[in-house]
Amino acid sequence: MSSASIVAIRDLSFCYEGAPEPVFTGLTAQLPAGFTGVVGANGAGKSTLLQILCGQLEAGQGEISGLMPGLYCEQRTDQPPDQLPQMLADSSADSYALCGRLQVPADAEERWQSLSDGERKRVQIAVALWQQPALLAIDEPTNHIDADARSLLLDSLRRFRGVGLIVSHDRELLDELCQQCLWLEAAGATVYPGGYSKAQAQRTLDRETADRHRSRVNRERDRLQRELTARREKASHSNRRRSKRGLARGDHDAKERIDRARVSGKDGQAGRLLRQLDRRSQRAQTLAEAASTEKSYATGIWLPASAARSGSVLVQQPGQLRLNDSRALHLPMLQIAADEHVAITGSNGCGKSTLVRHLLRQSSVPADRLVYLPQEMTAAEGRDALQQVRGLPNQQLGHVMNVVRRLGSPPQRLLDSDQPSPGELRKLLIALGTTREPQLLILDEPTNHLDLPSLNALEEVLAQCPCALVVVTHDHHLLQRLGGTAWHIEQQVDGDSVLHPGP
Repeated sequence: MSSASIVAIRDLSFCYEGAPEPVFTGLTAQLPAGFTGVVGANGAGKSTLLQILCGQLEAGQGEISGLMPGLYCEQRTDQPPDQLPQMLADSSADSYALCGRLQVPADAEERWQSLSDGERKRVQIAVALWQQPALLAIDEPTNHIDADARSLLLDSLRRFRGVGLIVSHDRELLDELCQQCLWLEAAGATVYPGGYSKAQAQRTLDRETADRHRSRVNRERDRLQRELTARREKASHSNRRRSKRGLARGDHDAKERIDRARVSGKDGQAGRLLRQLDRRSQRAQTLAEAASTEKSYATGIWLPASAARSGSVLVQQPGQLRLNDSRALHLPMLQIAADEHVAITGSNGCGKSTLVRHLLRQSSVPADRLVYLPQEMTAAEGRDALQQVRGLPNQQLGHVMNVVRRLGSPPQRLLDSDQPSPGELRKLLIALGTTREPQLLILDEPTNHLDLPSLNALEEVLAQCPCALVVVTHDHHLLQRLGGTAWHIEQQVDGDSVLHPGP
């Protein structure tokens, strides 16, 4: 492999202006052709690293050599990509093939605001691939993507021949696409071969090995400290024995014995051993500190909730919802019990988010006991949410920050930030929701933007949620954990959609 096809990062550091701590320091890695998965907790610097490599942020120190700058495909899809008109106007065979594989609508630019988030994500990635960058950095490519679109996306990404980086919470995507994973954490960055599952297994093995080494070093340190104490007592006793203080002026025999001990040096052996043990103890202490592993946040969050007094939180009579001027979503009789879990599935653009907004209006739950998590929030909404948290009473603030901590983000760093990352914002909104003792949670793609440890914690808490829960998701791991009732929306040939309630 030629050096021209490798991006080399050496001793890279970055700190946002005004932040109390750097995002990362001393980051060193090599990125070969093919895809590297960038893995780590929310706030570890995954998106920051991608933006630095693509020239959108300037590193504080360090060196990057290779294919620079790259093309950054961001998480948000609020606005159409700048190069979308040029791609749609390109009549080349490659452009037609790419747009066909990712099912890009010919009028995507005009209809951008009416496209679903999943449709926007497909178009966004199509535009990035169309530009054929030497270095492509993609942030959460499968957010909002349904199963069919995910297959199309995976096929298109496999055709990319440059150096690629992917930040994703999609475990299967990382396994299927990535040849190595760059793991960002407080102790630094580590490159593991293979996709996420292989990297996670190796990381677990490394941590277990480090824990065993730390235990051995700690035992050695404790043993040396005990021996050190004994030697100090012996040395102190020897010093007292060698001292002529307190001897009677005429006790010439005792003074002679002390002089012989000083000459022979035998009595000073304890002191020399003491100094040796001191040095060994200091080395053992240094090794113990070096072997200590990073702090791991506890996962799992307590979700206070109370069931609604009535037997149900929503009753929907048969009818239809308009999706646009020509399409409708047909609904049968629907009812959600006070403790029922409902999972809504369906392809992109079939009407899931439209249904969610309708359910919010139809619910009988008081507004202060209903929690809604939308698919996306703007940067301004994120800042507003952070400001709301900062203004909470101390007891509520403590609860919210404890939930955030248990979902894997350092609370103080989040409070000190000006703009939470999309993943941290979702944790913040979930934590805020738990303070309201909800009777109904409606979550639209709750796993979007979350890091992988947080996904496991969220899956666990939602599976145990005692109140009514409605979740829109493409994540089959979450669907398996939730169980409950399934509502599947099927798109018909004529463009209309039909909701099919199931067990």
